Amino acid sequence: MRIGVLGTGHMADALATHWARAGHEVVVGGRDARRAERLAARIGCGARSAELGAAAAAGHVVLAALPYGAGAEVVRELRTALEGKVLVDCSNPVGPGFRLLTEEGPSAARRLADAAPGARVVKAFNLCHEDVWRMRPPVFDGRPLAVPVCGDDAPALADVGALVRDAGCEPLPVGGLGQAGLLEATAALFISLWVGRGADVRSIAPPLAYAAGPGGVPPRPPASAPGMPGTPT
Repeated sequence: MRIGVLGTGHMADALATHWARAGHEVVVGGRDARRAERLAARIGCGARSAELGAAAAAGHVVLAALPYGAGAEVVRELRTALEGKVLVDCSNPVGPGFRLLTEEGPSAARRLADAAPGARVVKAFNLCHEDVWRMRPPVFDGRPLAVPVCGDDAPALADVGALVRDAGCEPLPVGGLGQAGLLEATAALFISLWVGRGADVRSIAPPLAYAAGPGGVPPRPPASAPGMPGTPT
């Protein structure tokens, strides 16, 4: 698979390294050409650098590893190059005090979709620190990490699911792109617990067998509630 990477930060480094080692063709793009060159050299496995537009044009899948404040602006500039591409958003719009910066407005992923309407946007990889993505593989208590993914295009979700597996994780479809705001709000909550309180977020949810009460069976989502976990829309 050809993968363009927009950005030269830690998330670009961690995820692109998995994909290059899995045999994908990786092109790193950044406004700072030297940083892009250094990151491509660090990734290795044939990764190369380019300017942002060339990286967007080179990939069948394009990772937007960009800060929330800059993502939509960069994507809008590259919307022609992103036409028809799978655009992966891993950003978290979280500000001081662990505040969700999107508030009542569109999610960060939706803003990318609006900025490049011809791209097929998928939200993924936003719930963990970059050092988790550097693990080979991210396995905890013998269980691979599950990565929630959401989007409106089935082939795009399949491509991103394959890249999740190449990082040693398991994709967890959670519905259409309308679910991206929930993933971003979940990240804000998790970060506030992990960083703000030093709490283990696993402690706030019972095992699946107890989700509907002791010994109960989790109810099926009603037909009027599309986008529930495991129910792509």
